[in-house]
Amino acid sequence: MSFRLRVIALSAAVCFALPAAADQDPVVRAPVGTMRGVSEGAVNVFKGLPYAQPPVDVARWKPPVEMPTWNGVRDATKFGAACIQPKARSGSIYAWDLGEVSEDCLFLNVWAKQGVSNAPVMVWIHGGALTTGSGSEPMYDGTKLAERGVVVVSINYRLGVLGYLAHPLLSAESNGNISGNYGLLDQIEALRWVKRNIAAFGGDPSNVTIAGESAGGLSVMYLMASPPARGLFHKAIAQSAYMISTPELKQSRFGEQAAEAIGARIVTALGAKDLPSLRSIEPQKLMEVAARVGYFPLGTIDGRVLPRQLVDVFDRDEQASVPIIAGFNSGEIRSLRFLAPPVPRNDKAYQLQIRDRYADLADGFLRLYPSAKLEESILATTRDALYAWTAERLVRKQTALGQPAFLYLFDHGYPAAQKAGLHAFHAAELPYVFGTAARTPPLWPKVPSTPVERKLSDAMLDYWASFIRTTEPGAEGHAPWPAYGSTRAYMTFAGEPKAATHLMPGMYELNEQVVCRRRASGAQAWNWNVGVLSPTLPPAAESCR
Repeated sequence: MSFRLRVIALSAAVCFALPAAADQDPVVRAPVGTMRGVSEGAVNVFKGLPYAQPPVDVARWKPPVEMPTWNGVRDATKFGAACIQPKARSGSIYAWDLGEVSEDCLFLNVWAKQGVSNAPVMVWIHGGALTTGSGSEPMYDGTKLAERGVVVVSINYRLGVLGYLAHPLLSAESNGNISGNYGLLDQIEALRWVKRNIAAFGGDPSNVTIAGESAGGLSVMYLMASPPARGLFHKAIAQSAYMISTPELKQSRFGEQAAEAIGARIVTALGAKDLPSLRSIEPQKLMEVAARVGYFPLGTIDGRVLPRQLVDVFDRDEQASVPIIAGFNSGEIRSLRFLAPPVPRNDKAYQLQIRDRYADLADGFLRLYPSAKLEESILATTRDALYAWTAERLVRKQTALGQPAFLYLFDHGYPAAQKAGLHAFHAAELPYVFGTAARTPPLWPKVPSTPVERKLSDAMLDYWASFIRTTEPGAEGHAPWPAYGSTRAYMTFAGEPKAATHLMPGMYELNEQVVCRRRASGAQAWNWNVGVLSPTLPPAAESCR
C-alpha cells in the first residue's frame, strides 16, 4: 500500500466499533479531532493517539509530518504499537513484553484528572539507549501524577537505525542537506501536538515540562539544545542523563567517525544502491546489520536540529533558559556493568594504570576512587563520568542563566534490590516517581508494598508534581528542597528525603577537567572510556586552566 493510501486509510479508520459502555466514557474534542478514552477512577486516559503521520514507505527517514484532522470519533482506549526495536536481552531486569511493534508507531498517551483546566503538563520521554522502550510501558502510567493535578503525556519516537541513521543520500534529498535526528524530530513534533491540542484535555500549553530518564534524559538535553524545540516547553527534568560526545554529520571528530560515514558503512553492508531499495529493506534486517556494524544510535550534530556538541551549547549559554531538576542514582552501574572497565588484578596495577592515563590528575582521581575499594571505585568512576557529572553540570549551567535548578541523588535500597547487589540501580527511582511499584518489569527487583516505600514514593510524586506545577519542588511533611545555588545544595532520596550541600567534593571538577582536555584535543570522545579504559589524557590546554 502506498504512503498516501496508508494515511487516507488511517484517517478513515478512526470510527471503530466501540464497546457498549462507550457512551459513558470520556470524549474530548480537540483541534486534531474527537476521541473517546477510558475513565480509571478520577482520571481520564486517552491511549494510542497518533501525533504524526506514519513514518513508513517513502516517509521512512524523513522528518515527521503533522497528523491531519480526522473525522468521526477515534477509539483511544488501547495503546498504539511500540516502535521497531530489537528483542529484549534475555535475563534483563528492564525487559518488557511490549506487544505489537511497528514502524507505524508515532503515538502518545494522555492522563488527565477529570474536570481539570489550565493544568500543568508533563511530557515523558522514555529511556532505552535510543534503541528500546515505549511510552506505554506500565511503569510510566501517569495516573498518580494526574491525581496530583498534572496532565501527563507519554510518547513514542523512532528508535535505533530507523530513528537516527544519517547518510549522504538522505542528506542530499532533504531541504537542509542534513540527515539523522529523526527520533528527536519526532519528539519535537509531539511537543507541537501538545501545544495545539492539550488544552482540550485540561492542560496548559504555556506550562509544559519535558521529562525523561537515561536516553530520555539525553533527549531532554537535546531538546534544550535544539533551536526548533525552543518555546515548546518551559521546564525540564533530566533523570540519569548523560552528556556524552555526539557524532558530527560530515566531519570525523572526537575519535568518532562522521555520522554520514557510519551510515554509509551500514548501507554498504546492506547492499542497498539507492534510497528506494534502502527503504524497501525489512526493519529486522536493518537492525541486524546495524548491530553487526557496531552502530550505536545518538543524535547528530548537523548545525540545525543540533547546532553543536551539548557541552559547547551549555558552555555558550545557548540552551533553553528553563528551570530544571537533574539527578542520578548512586548504584547506576550496578545494573549496567557492561559499561564499567574491568577490575584490575590488584591495587598496584590499578594505581599504575590510573597514573599512566591521568598524569597530573591522577592524585585527585585516586583520592576520589581509591585502590582500597577496587570494585566500588570502578563502578563509581563510570557512574560519575556519565551521570553524576552531567547532573551537576546541568544544574550549574541553568543556575548561571538565573533559572531555579534542583539537584538530587537517589540512594535508596530496598530488600530485593539489596539482595541482588543492585542498591539504587539505574532507573530504580522510576516506580517511586510514577507511583507504579506494582507495575515494574517481570525480572525487576520487586519493591515491597510497605509504609516506608509508599511514603518515599508519595514524597517523590509530590516533589515532582510541585515542580511541574510551580517550579518549586515541595512535599508537605518533608524537608524543603533547596535550589543548587551558591551552596551547591542537593536532595538525597534514601528513605526520608534530606537536603545537603556539596555532593561528592572534587567529582565535578575532575570530570569537567577530563572533558575539557578531551574536547580541546579534538581527538578523544567523552563517554564511558574512563578510569583504566581511558586513553592517555592530553596536557591541560589554555582553555582548561
